[in-house]
Amino acid sequence: MVFKRRQPLSWVAWLREQVYPRGGFKRAIRYVMHRMRRVPDDPHRVARGVFAGSLIGFLPLPGLQFVAAWLAARLARGNLLAALLATFNTNPVTTPFFAVLAMTLGHWIMGIEAPLTAEYIGRAFANAGEDLWFNFLAMFGPREAHWEGLTQFWHEIYVPYFIGALGPGFVLSVISYYVTIPLVTAYQKARAATAQERAERRKKMRAKLSEAASKLKLRSSAEDDDDSPGTA
Repeated sequence: MVFKRRQPLSWVAWLREQVYPRGGFKRAIRYVMHRMRRVPDDPHRVARGVFAGSLIGFLPLPGLQFVAAWLAARLARGNLLAALLATFNTNPVTTPFFAVLAMTLGHWIMGIEAPLTAEYIGRAFANAGEDLWFNFLAMFGPREAHWEGLTQFWHEIYVPYFIGALGPGFVLSVISYYVTIPLVTAYQKARAATAQERAERRKKMRAKLSEAASKLKLRSSAEDDDDSPGTA
């Protein structure tokens, strides 16, 4: 199976792999690209799946990317496996830079005038986290829920991020679409040529074995005739 390990990772090792893969990001990207090329489908369907999954990968949908990629691939009539693999286009190293770019564009589009400093973003996350925890405890007590921090996070962080990510994510996904088609086409042609070459070699080997068997059979028959009674 594609995603199954022989030895399952512990939760600590899994968390470490999410932050920085053991083989490095270069190896992880090469693995995903290798699996992408090997998807047994029409190159255009694979490319549509890559486009759908790549676009979803750029959007802030934590915990929902696979489901969203599956739906987007169905709408685009693309390959589902390619869409799921394409969601790995982001990683913890590049995501913060893309997130700042997306939020900056989102603030500009929505007309929000707020400094996107690390302190501002961290405070918004902290206020939202405090509200989540307070509201969870309020479910079991008489206290009323607080929504100020969550509302600020939604309007000033999440929505601008989502809107701002659509433009760059769409452009990068279109580039991925056009890059995927020739890559998959070339790989499938090379793989078909290799398979045909192997089939030709097997055919020649079978012919040689059949010829050798025929010669051995004729030789055996001749030896039997020589050893038969009444032979001069």
